[in-house]
Amino acid sequence: MIPDWKVVQDYLEILEFPELKGIIFMQTACQAVQHQRGRRQYNKLRNLLKDARHDCILFANEFQQYCYLPRERGESMEKWQTRSIYNAAVWYYHHCQDRMPIVMVTEDEEAVQQYGSETEGVFVISFKNYLDSFWPDLKAAHELCDSILQSRRERENESQESHRREYPEHLPLEVLEAGIKSGRYIQGILNVNKHRAQIEAFVRLQGASSKDSGLFSDILIHGMKARNRSIHGDMVVVELLPKNEWKGRTAALCENDSDDKASGESPSEPMPTGRVVGILQKNWRDYVVTFPSKEEVQSQGKNAQKILVTPWDYRIPKIRISTQQAEALQDFRVVVRIDSWESTSVYPNGHFVRVLGRIGDLEGEIATILVENSISVAPFSEAQMCEMPVNTPENPWKVSPEEERERKDLRKTHLVFSIDPKGCEDVDDTLSVRTLNNGDLELGVHIADVTHFVAPNSYIDIEARTRATTYYLADRRYDMLPSILSADLCSLLGGVDRYAVSVMWELDKTSYEIKKVWYGRTIIRSSYKLFYEAAQELLDGNFNIIDDIPEFRDLDEKSRQAKLEDLVWAIGKLTDIARHVRAKRDRCGALELEGVEVRVQLDEKKNIQDLIPKQPLEVHETVAEFMILANHWVAKKIWESFPHQALLRQHPPPHQEFFSELRECAKAKGFFIDTRSNKTLADSLDNANDPSDPIVNRLLRSMAAQAMSNALYFSTGSCAEEEFHHYGLALDKYTHFTSPIRRYSDIIVHRLLMAAISKDKKMEIKENLFSNKDLEELCRHINNRNRAAQHSQKQSTELFQCMYFKDKDQETEERCISDGVIYSIRTNGVLVFIPRFGIKGAAYLKNKDGLVISCGPDSCSEWKPGSLQRFQNKITSTTTGGESVTFHLFDHVTVRISVQASRCHSDTVRLEIMRNQPYMIPDTELFHQSSLLLKSDLVKEVTRSVEEAQLAQEVKVNIIQEDYQKYCQTKGRSLYTLLEEIRDLALLDVSNSHEI
Repeated sequence: MIPDWKVVQDYLEILEFPELKGIIFMQTACQAVQHQRGRRQYNKLRNLLKDARHDCILFANEFQQYCYLPRERGESMEKWQTRSIYNAAVWYYHHCQDRMPIVMVTEDEEAVQQYGSETEGVFVISFKNYLDSFWPDLKAAHELCDSILQSRRERENESQESHRREYPEHLPLEVLEAGIKSGRYIQGILNVNKHRAQIEAFVRLQGASSKDSGLFSDILIHGMKARNRSIHGDMVVVELLPKNEWKGRTAALCENDSDDKASGESPSEPMPTGRVVGILQKNWRDYVVTFPSKEEVQSQGKNAQKILVTPWDYRIPKIRISTQQAEALQDFRVVVRIDSWESTSVYPNGHFVRVLGRIGDLEGEIATILVENSISVAPFSEAQMCEMPVNTPENPWKVSPEEERERKDLRKTHLVFSIDPKGCEDVDDTLSVRTLNNGDLELGVHIADVTHFVAPNSYIDIEARTRATTYYLADRRYDMLPSILSADLCSLLGGVDRYAVSVMWELDKTSYEIKKVWYGRTIIRSSYKLFYEAAQELLDGNFNIIDDIPEFRDLDEKSRQAKLEDLVWAIGKLTDIARHVRAKRDRCGALELEGVEVRVQLDEKKNIQDLIPKQPLEVHETVAEFMILANHWVAKKIWESFPHQALLRQHPPPHQEFFSELRECAKAKGFFIDTRSNKTLADSLDNANDPSDPIVNRLLRSMAAQAMSNALYFSTGSCAEEEFHHYGLALDKYTHFTSPIRRYSDIIVHRLLMAAISKDKKMEIKENLFSNKDLEELCRHINNRNRAAQHSQKQSTELFQCMYFKDKDQETEERCISDGVIYSIRTNGVLVFIPRFGIKGAAYLKNKDGLVISCGPDSCSEWKPGSLQRFQNKITSTTTGGESVTFHLFDHVTVRISVQASRCHSDTVRLEIMRNQPYMIPDTELFHQSSLLLKSDLVKEVTRSVEEAQLAQEVKVNIIQEDYQKYCQTKGRSLYTLLEEIRDLALLDVSNSHEI
């Protein structure tokens, strides 16, 4: 089957059906999608072509001598494209010696009439006829096809009937490009403010625009009219308005985009303001929407077949679709896709794709989060699983003789052990240290050799590249690799032989300075699988803990004592070395921002049962420091060998203006934050400690994290060496090498390291390395997937928070009342952090009725007529009766937590100040708990409630086993990222954001 350009554009989601295999996509059709449908649609097409499961192929017909047809004088582009594709179909039929019938599908009725009977063996039919003839039982495809056809007919009818334009036409592409080049226009990515989506959007400058425009801030796009049919995420071209028309950001809190009061209250200083004059790349994708209720359908008008559906994402405008199923779908989350947005229409047009699940149902809401972040969690295919090694009791895996000859064998010479969370079974890193014959020390970091099992461009490699990362949600994870690798053969478990990639340093015995380094493939057998607390106890000299270490249980007293001495020496020596390495980075300005340190409890099925906050252990820092050291040295090695095609990770310095709120907040407490460099920032944060309130330093570090730029992967051939620097870790070069089980970037780095070793030995490089251009594209993909993983984790955590609090009685439930700390002042309220739950949110001091908060002699709050007056570090509420109350930055207040339910969007946590005094609870230790403790409690409680509801409906499904069987994946929160949350910096705040 060969689709015409129009079929590829309009029916791509049907062509993605797994049943449709072996499609030939012509270059002409693919280029039409690229030029007319934007980056996202084109990338979906490219991913379809790359996916080996679909067995599709791209044929470069315009570069084939007998297929290329020049465009005739006066011939439209559309007619030429159809004629070219048909000509290539005919050539291909003859190329197959007339033995393989060809079906060309097109939406051009004239082409069907003209070419349908021209060449025997080449059939030209419409796409609907193709489905009817070849796939009569593919019901979902037929329904989707009907939906697309109906949507198209209605658009055509409307464009004929309507002449009124709601929006100005976009300028031609050549005018936009010339304007960008001359500096008249500016290009960038449109970012809509989700808290006032109808009013505020900002354009983040891209490429040359950011350097040549002379602007140092985003450009404000005020109002829907100025957006001119652009959608959040589009790459747009903007024309600046005259300075006298510039507007400022709104400084008031805003619940949603309908709260227009905020826009009239104390806007900030005017900033560059513009309007969209063209769109370079559309960001259209699948959107989760909610159908209107029966009453809302009736209020939309007489023609109930045309329905305005509301996207789950506040930043996306309502979408008009044609359907007769509105009433049946009003209780469900539904996926739709945007087709077009005419200048004559207030809303974009789209079509129905599929149903996700019921509104409010846990699995339906999780599916919504996955779709909104473009995360695909399809089961690993049979072809992919066939590539996996076998390790069963009947056929156990073992080291091959060939690998024994090629690798350095450390099994008898090195004491190798791991330190991980208690119960962890997927161990991707181990450590070793020993004294050499010359008295110096040898330090080793040994990482699972994933690339031995994942060959370049194999089925599983392509799948891992597409996923790019393991996705961690609040109650589950979706692995990048099948569990036979992630939890078995690539897990460096105790007492079994495993392949590893090792970095080993020779250190001076007294100064610990590095003398030489060795990289290579090894065979290891980990002697101990320690958990953090046990390692810390041994470090502190408490040897009773060995009863909890399985490897010591069956030893006689003499052997036990000897092995214990060796292990304790190794842990102590590693700790000493880590202190030296950390001190060296600290002197260069390494930052320590908000981190999370937890202990994992697993149940008997090895699912995570709880995450318990602990005081920081020194062994956490020890392990983290060696992972950073390995990443740094591998980065240097691969860059030296491949200076123009190495994958590194950069963390650019933040813009100084982003630190303004941090500086002002610190000033309110009498602290000075010097942000001129990472060193001065780190020292300032260390000194900003309030002995009476440790939450202050925690909030200041969180604000510093929010001001940071995101760390990103990049190809070294794409930027100058001075831009390689990692600001947060204070390292000149850095990469990710230590977690190839869960990050595809690390797999690429392992291959680069192996190629570098081969290059040093003057051996043939077996690894297929990416060119700079291809690597840069891959880095963009991985960075995009990492952002999706962060957002989905944040959204799933918020989902469980809301489900947990939703059914609680606010008046009687103790956990609905908590202590909060004010960390930002707005014109109509404050932002509050709740340490007990790790929640950040808005608390209004002025309600929708215009009443302000008042606190009487007993400190309890009530609403009264009055006014608010905002100052730099405080806000005062004064009633008409003369009563006043002032809230300062870092004040502790008593807060009630409730949930604001939403049918169309995600539920949100609401905070209400009850008293202008701290909330005192009997257990003062609970006050200082990290958020993860109660997050894990609420995950368990919500999950239990869902399961009880399922049982009540006699839906007896073992969710954990079902997920394992279907996806070959594990349910449960991250086992890999527990240390990474400490070592990789909190560069993205995953709490609620309340932009102004």
